[in-house]
Amino acid sequence: MEKKIMGIILTIIGIAGLVIAGYYFMNTSKAENAVKSIALYGILGGVFFAAGVGLLKNTNDKAT
Repeated sequence: MEKKIMGIILTIIGIAGLVIAGYYFMNTSKAENAVKSIALYGILGGVFFAAGVGLLKNTNDKAT
C-alpha cells in the first residue's frame, strides 16, 4: 500500500511540474529565463510523472 501512495504522490508532483512548465511556456517574455524554467520544470515533471506511473503500474495488491 505504501508503494501505491508513493506512486500517487510522485504522479501528482509530476503533473504539477508539467503544468508549471506549460504556464511558463505560455506566459514568459524573457527568452533566457524562460528556457531555463521550462527545461527545469518540464524535465523534472516528466521524470516524477514517469516514476509515479511506473510505480503504480508495477505494484501488485495482495489480499490479506
